Amino acid sequence: MSALDSLKVKIFADGAELDGIVKMSQNPRIKGFTTNPTLMRKAGVTDYEAFARKIISAVPNYPVSFEVFADDFDEMIAQGRAIATWGPNVNVKVPVTDTKGNFAGRVIETLSKEGVVLNVTAIMTVDQVKAIAKVLDPNVAAIISVFAGRIADTGVDPMPLMRRCVEALADCPKAELLWASPRELLNIFHADEVGCKIITVTNDVLAKLALVGKDLEEYSRETVQMFYKDATASAFTIDSSKVAA
Repeated sequence: MSALDSLKVKIFADGAELDGIVKMSQNPRIKGFTTNPTLMRKAGVTDYEAFARKIISAVPNYPVSFEVFADDFDEMIAQGRAIATWGPNVNVKVPVTDTKGNFAGRVIETLSKEGVVLNVTAIMTVDQVKAIAKVLDPNVAAIISVFAGRIADTGVDPMPLMRRCVEALADCPKAELLWASPRELLNIFHADEVGCKIITVTNDVLAKLALVGKDLEEYSRETVQMFYKDATASAFTIDSSKVAA
């Protein structure tokens, strides 16, 4: 059994390219998909709902998260209800706060009690997870997306924090902690170690899955070969004739 086969954490592909999503759905290690308005904008998406419905239709057997983008709590609730009707495999992404930093507890509580499967996103602290846990309906599934990669970007080790997040969700048996914004493939193993149920992984990181378990001596030799090939192809030269033996 390979190291990947022993993982308990579910891998969700993160992106906004329809062809890439369809391709990833053929990978048995991928268990779901996430996207966000930023990724969609970068991908050139102009019709949010139409694009979302294409994804839902393309991968009907996988959970897919789509985000509300209102900054008013009442409108967030309205958008969340609308998104939830797009398909049975849809998770509604709701930011943990509005743009002013006000906790979106009313939005989370209202939609969760209505049976909407939420993906609460942009979380950075244990206190935020604790606040979310207090308003979630314990009988309704939810995803709690903590941006461990962005936390690491600030110089803070996310591992202890993520362990505390797992503990904070102890009374929410249907809530799954998600390790968001990974920076390297090793984060998949980090997420598994701390007890995260899900990790979102971008295509550039997913491409490195084939490297898991690779012989490091061989990898070293291949790296030397790469440097040599690129230097030769660039026709670089060093005049060593004047150096005394």
